[in-house]
Amino acid sequence: MLDQTGEKRQHVDEDGWWTVHRGDIPIVGTAIHDGHGLRADLRSLVALSDDQRLREEDPYTAYIIQDLANRIIVHRSRFEVDLNRARDGAVYVDPSQAWGLSVWRDALPRGLHERSLVLHDEYYRMLRSMLLSIERRHGGFIVLDVHSYNHRRDGPDATPSDPAGAPEINIGTHSMDRSRWADVLETLLNALRRFEFRGRRFDVRENVAFQGRGEQTRFIHEHFPQTGCAIAIEFKKFFMDEWTGEPDFEVLEALRALTASTVPGLVKALDARQ
Repeated sequence: MLDQTGEKRQHVDEDGWWTVHRGDIPIVGTAIHDGHGLRADLRSLVALSDDQRLREEDPYTAYIIQDLANRIIVHRSRFEVDLNRARDGAVYVDPSQAWGLSVWRDALPRGLHERSLVLHDEYYRMLRSMLLSIERRHGGFIVLDVHSYNHRRDGPDATPSDPAGAPEINIGTHSMDRSRWADVLETLLNALRRFEFRGRRFDVRENVAFQGRGEQTRFIHEHFPQTGCAIAIEFKKFFMDEWTGEPDFEVLEALRALTASTVPGLVKALDARQ
């Protein structure tokens, strides 16, 4: 695995929960599934290999948002606790919650289950506090909730998913009051669609592969209904080999530049609403 500078990682942060960067703009980027770390008391209980876990995590999403002044990067694996699930489903206990994978060798002891949920509770306390601060400073904010998704689930040599149902960039807006935030959403979509890479533009569509039904966007829209716009962005894993984990840094650099390029327009859109 590589860090945000492209250098080989020497270790995974097993103790840190997340890293928060704070700047003076109303745009926030999050990479809540970027992490691969596991608590020490869980490692021997996990039935999955590191490669199996990595395949369902969102590596390099922290890299994509690293030029945003406000960003949250989670270091713990979604297989410890999934911060984008509601609390009662945030720890995978059944294969139906985890792409058919049996995560644990045996039933997870209740005490360890509850310990994992502490991270879920503390994350949302931290997130609400941070967003309240940005709201006080700027009057409103936009959260770019960045994820990635697999499109070669049948194997490394199998035919990838039909592009008709798998855009390179999928925007999810399920929990959003779309009429209230239409101007912000259109600003983002236009910026993403204008960007050129290798002589073409990316395939950007709304609510195709995913609809943005995650807990983080729901939480933000519940707690900040008038001032917070949270947009789920799913990048298809065309920037890496999802089976080996090998990145294509030319594509990643383009996605990094693309994400940074949306900020001026989004700030302007927010300012126009004041």
